[in-house]
Amino acid sequence: MRLACLIALSLLLFALVGCDRPEVEGQTSTMSEDGVEEIDWDALIPADWRPEDLLDQYNLDELDDEDPRAQELMEKLKALWAEAPVVEELDGKRVRIPGFVVPLDMEATRISELLLVPYYGACIHVPPPPTNQTVYVKLPPEQAFEGQMFDTVWVTGTLKVTPTSSELADAGYRIDATAIVPYEGDVGPQ
Repeated sequence: MRLACLIALSLLLFALVGCDRPEVEGQTSTMSEDGVEEIDWDALIPADWRPEDLLDQYNLDELDDEDPRAQELMEKLKALWAEAPVVEELDGKRVRIPGFVVPLDMEATRISELLLVPYYGACIHVPPPPTNQTVYVKLPPEQAFEGQMFDTVWVTGTLKVTPTSSELADAGYRIDATAIVPYEGDVGPQ
């Protein structure tokens, strides 16, 4: 069952489709008048990263959770996720990106530290996304916002290519946020 879930999530990412992923129309990025680049999740994936090549090495129809090849594939997928490359050119850019909130303090009523993820359920109900699809977000405590798990938001701030680890997931990017606002618009598959 774990293998089936991980493979399904892999196929979902490989097809660049997210389950209930906030959709940004058009290009992977646009520039606003105030110099903030609006990006989508595809902008965080290097163009030459082809994780689907790993799945091509296996006949998935023949595998079940008890098969040693299934365990081998799962370990390779986990390693691939953990080592997912980032887009170095994004370091230091002011960006705005939509995503789902995964608070790092589950007891807090005000959120100042979170993971931003591209699809509903990431890090909690399913394995976390690759590191290049997970963003650690930090707000000054005085700017903490009222929110809850899996709220859909826009995060604005300076994007850094800085790996960060938490109990829930590893992130390949960090945003020192200047604003987090509710996402307005349709949320659906991209």
